[in-house]
Amino acid sequence: MAIKPFQVKRFKNIGILTVIAVYFLILVGGIVRSTGSGMGCPDWPRCFGNWVPPTDVSQLPADYLEVYKQKRIEKNQRLAASLHNLGFEKVSAAIFSHPSQYLETAFNPTKTWIEYINRLVGVLIGIFIFLTLVYAYPFLKADGAIFFIALACFILVILQGWLGSIVVSTNLLPVTVTIHMALALILVALLQYAVARAGKEQLIKHFSYSPKVQRLLWVVAILTFGQILLGTQVREQVDLIAYNLNGANRDLWIDKLGMDFYIHRSFSIVILGLHVYLAFLIYKLQDHSISKLASLMLVLVGMEILAGIIMAYFAIPPVLQPVHLTVAALLFGVQFQLLIINHYASQKAFNKSVVISH
Repeated sequence: MAIKPFQVKRFKNIGILTVIAVYFLILVGGIVRSTGSGMGCPDWPRCFGNWVPPTDVSQLPADYLEVYKQKRIEKNQRLAASLHNLGFEKVSAAIFSHPSQYLETAFNPTKTWIEYINRLVGVLIGIFIFLTLVYAYPFLKADGAIFFIALACFILVILQGWLGSIVVSTNLLPVTVTIHMALALILVALLQYAVARAGKEQLIKHFSYSPKVQRLLWVVAILTFGQILLGTQVREQVDLIAYNLNGANRDLWIDKLGMDFYIHRSFSIVILGLHVYLAFLIYKLQDHSISKLASLMLVLVGMEILAGIIMAYFAIPPVLQPVHLTVAALLFGVQFQLLIINHYASQKAFNKSVVISH
């Protein structure tokens, strides 16, 4: 059964809207961490036991600190036991070796509402993903891959929601934060591919193909993905240092970072060089559309490195932390979009060669 044009347009619109919402959630998540609001709500999915969080500490019981700490510990004990039974002994042990595991979370209305807004955006994305899955159903027979990608995204969002509860219950256990970020990037990539596949006829018609560019795009995208995850681990170290110093002496934080930071900083030079060379190859294709994406890619990588330099030499300004994270995610998104475009351009080149051979 042929897909009707309005069905394609409807799916692409909700898909694009969802991608934008995920990027916005990454920005909000960065703000949550830079403001120290990750534990603004000590429970999940509710916030201090309510669907709408309190605005004043007088709305909470006198022993709320102990109550929510104990609930968190009990949940972590169940999680640790399950992980241990599955053979993940080290991860199970790490849950309780995290230094802030038993830290009581004092109520702060600003931090509570920042975290609550973060959760609301997450719920909104869940709704968008569900609609994406519903609107993907007409593709099931015509192009089943689109439907199953949408289904994978839906499952991934459920997994992200569960992981979010673990992030809260473990008081921002480092490994969970990194996995949370990795899954967000994978979600964006899957959504971008599904949207592009729904309108692949336009991509096949209008773009040139270069095997060399495609290979380099894969290298750059994989290295950027790894660099983002390494940056997330550096951020986890920053959080730990901030905790140990009670948020004071920001000018000393960089000096206390470990080897991950120096690898992350030095490898950015390699990343920059690869992006410049990749953009040069793309410009040689003389295609206006992908050249614009290449220019955007260079702007984003320049912004990312500039933000990193400012954070390294100016005591990690809080305002730049979410910007650094979001720009990195956008950079990966642009790279993946170029990969998709070049992939469908390769189909155009293949079809053309088949016609000529006949």
